[in-house]
Amino acid sequence: MIKKAVLPVAGLGTRFLPATKASPKEMLPIIDKPLIQYAVEEAIKAGIEEFLFITGKHKRAIEDHFDKAYELEERLKASGKYDLVEKINSFENYNFVFIRQKEPKGLGDAILCARSFVKDEPFVVILSDDLIDPDYPLLNEMLKIYEDKKAPVIALEEVPLSEVSRYGIVSGKKINGYYVIDNLVEKPKPQDAPSNFAIIGRYILTPQIFKYLEQVKPDKKGEVQLTDALRLLLNETKIYGVVIKGKRYDAGEKLGYLKTIVEFALKDPEISSNFKAFLKEKLSSSIC
Repeated sequence: MIKKAVLPVAGLGTRFLPATKASPKEMLPIIDKPLIQYAVEEAIKAGIEEFLFITGKHKRAIEDHFDKAYELEERLKASGKYDLVEKINSFENYNFVFIRQKEPKGLGDAILCARSFVKDEPFVVILSDDLIDPDYPLLNEMLKIYEDKKAPVIALEEVPLSEVSRYGIVSGKKINGYYVIDNLVEKPKPQDAPSNFAIIGRYILTPQIFKYLEQVKPDKKGEVQLTDALRLLLNETKIYGVVIKGKRYDAGEKLGYLKTIVEFALKDPEISSNFKAFLKEKLSSSIC
């Protein structure tokens, strides 16, 4: 079983400035949990026990979030709020490690920072911007394929052709419900895209990826792209793709983030009823 997950969280979060000037975008809340907590909880459901966060400047809040908060805990106990004590201590049995990426040199460079943590084990990579419906066990699907094939597995989503330039795009052959990938291209123009199947923020990787990350040349922005290293890795091993069947929320940009909040609020048992009534009132008044 795979027990380690790598969460790259060193990005600058420029799409959410000025909110992210001194606070990590991964700590932006969806109702009552930050984005990064949803990612960790998803991994825990899939059996992950050890977490490495690749951080940068102004990311200390992430470390604090998964640490003990003794003063807060005592105040909650004194107020009889033991349910909240349990919520803030729900990660006590898991191991969290933090490594700083010295420069924001792309996803590939961030994952290269995980080499000493991963050692010779396969591992999961989770990008918290891509929030997966908590009721959909995407990682479990991917892990089943890894257990069978013992090769890298990446999550895919079919996107409109007009949007392929936002993603890494793959081509491949569908066999038994998954794809055997034969090519990967980082952010191609629509006319150059090998398909409209986009890589989304869930990967199962093997330690072989590190030697190819070292070989990849930085792009025009000075960033090392994981997609480029995966394309080189195809010379050594097969790579499999799983097309997502559940809902993915793109919380990494403003409109997607707002849509995510609305959808999660509509499913929240504590507030959904009143929130629906509020939305109906606002919609009816705007139509009038």
